[in-house]
Amino acid sequence: MGIVVNLDVMMAKRKMSLNMLSELTNITLSNLSILKQGKIKAVRLSTLEVVCKALNCQPGDILEYRNDIEHN
Repeated sequence: MGIVVNLDVMMAKRKMSLNMLSELTNITLSNLSILKQGKIKAVRLSTLEVVCKALNCQPGDILEYRNDIEHN
């Protein structure tokens, strides 16, 4: 599976809407929506920084590595 984006989880924990996050970060709703859905190929560290600042969290709270390969 690889990298999983848990932005929706952090937003729910902080009771923050996508609109509110967009206002706090100056990131467009469409770009935040793409990030939230995990449909991104890359994310700038500056973007990750402002999102973490707005949500008062760490990058690891938003991004997670999952290795779904089974070893026999």
